[in-house]
Amino acid sequence: MSEFEPEGRHPKPILNEIKWRGLNMEKCKIDVLHRGATDDRITIRGSEISLGRSFFTFGGTMIPYHRILRIRYDGRTVFSRAWR
Repeated sequence: MSEFEPEGRHPKPILNEIKWRGLNMEKCKIDVLHRGATDDRITIRGSEISLGRSFFTFGGTMIPYHRILRIRYDGRTVFSRAWR
């Protein structure tokens, strides 16, 4: 399989590409803005989420894509949003 080179500049199409190309979602780590957590962020494995239209679901909670701060795939940052 060719190396993963994301096309989108928004987290939703990047996550969709990882999923639909059949790449290992376990290698995907997602940093999410989560007020009250240490440094106001949590890290979620891609295998722990379900993708939706405007939100993704993690542990029964719907989280909007705009709260995604960074996506790493296999240790490499493939999406990053300025935060602090």
